[in-house]
Order: sequence, then C-alpha cells, then structure tokens
Amino acid sequence: MLGGPDVSVALRGGVRTRAQALDFVRWFADAWMGRPLRPEDGCTVNELAAAENELGFELPAALREGYALFGRRDDLTRRQDPLVGLNGLDVDIALGSVLVFRHENQDCAGWGIPLAQIEQDDPPVVVESHQGWIPFLDRMSLAWVELVLSESLFGADSLYDACELPDALVPDLHARYAQVSLPDHPMWASEADSPIRWYAAPGRLVRRDGLGNHSWIHAHARTAADLTTIRGQLPGPWVR
Repeated sequence: MLGGPDVSVALRGGVRTRAQALDFVRWFADAWMGRPLRPEDGCTVNELAAAENELGFELPAALREGYALFGRRDDLTRRQDPLVGLNGLDVDIALGSVLVFRHENQDCAGWGIPLAQIEQDDPPVVVESHQGWIPFLDRMSLAWVELVLSESLFGADSLYDACELPDALVPDLHARYAQVSLPDHPMWASEADSPIRWYAAPGRLVRRDGLGNHSWIHAHARTAADLTTIRGQLPGPWVR
C-alpha cells in the first residue's frame, strides 16, 4: 500500500519565517529520511564564532541557525551540490562581493549571499550562472529548504530516477501531484531549464526543471513501490 510523508502537506502555505524553515528540516530529516536530527548534527557555537572571526563579520541569523541545526548532516547537505563547511566559507570578490556557502559538484556554480545584504537576518540568496550572479530565492530560510530537498533528491541512489517529460504528460503531473509551496527559482546551468518547481504526493517527490516540452523531471521516492508508481503515472523515457 502506498503512503508516507507528503512534502506538499508539510510545506502547505509556504515558508513565512526562519522558524518554519527549520521546523521543516526537522520534519524532513525524521519523516522522510528516517533519521531525526541530533545535537551533534549541528555546528557548535565556538565553530560559528571562529568562522565569523575568520571572515571578519557576523553571519546572518538564518545562515547561523541552519549550520547550528544540521550543518554536519551530509545526507541533507552534501550529496550533489554540497554545503560549504564553516571553515570553507569565503567571499567571492572577483565576480562580486558574495559570501559563498554552497558549490556545484564540479565547481561550475555557487550559491551565496551578497555582502550588501549580509547584515539582514534572512537575506536574499543569489546563484552563479553564465550571466554572473543572479537572484535565486528571496530569503536564506527558503534556500535551506531547497538545499535539503535537492541534496536528498540526488542522493536517493536506487530510489531516484529522471526523465524528459513531454508536454502530453504535464496534465498527469498536475493531476496526481500537488505543487509544493516553494517559490520558482532558476536552474544555474540554463535559462531553458528554469524555473525549477517541486511537486509531491505521499511518499513521492518530483522536481521539474523548466516549462518547455521535454523538460527534465527528477523523482525521489520513499520506497521502491513509490518509485514504480511515479514511473507508471508519468510514463516518460526514464533513465534507470
């Protein structure tokens, strides 16, 4: 019998505060990943202070809170495009004054916070593209949610699959999956693969990159039966 945690329900109404973002991460670690967060999964006060001392400024509250809660949980943060360790936080001066906290796995892109907004508690996040740094999400708290969803998605091993979805199957996606209340955000690699949107059903999570015909979708399931269901409901040319 299919069932399980539903990301669209957990994020219903959107992420309005930093606390809601962290509550979602706690829920996701427990309900979806099956491993509740523990105190040792976060970075310590002393480690955060040392990083700030090295940088020469205080980290935004939203960034500090995420590192303190789950900055050591590699299954949530370092499976595809990893979160930078505290001692690796750096300011990109060459391409613009941006505090980079995440890198694409082949170092082709990065995610960061503009220094001009670094004093905000929950500042906007930018992503590096062929156009330079472009807006990614309006708040760091939203970027934490996206990071956890994406990193767990691509670390799903046998419970992950991908395909190009023809336009003819888009109505099935919309009929069978609820769109997750996370704002549209760009894919760094290509404007054609933007925006990124998330969809979910109990035990199933789907990311769609772009809105054109044969846009890529990435699927993460809680069980093998859930993955079989996704493939059956969206019978595209699945990779695996």
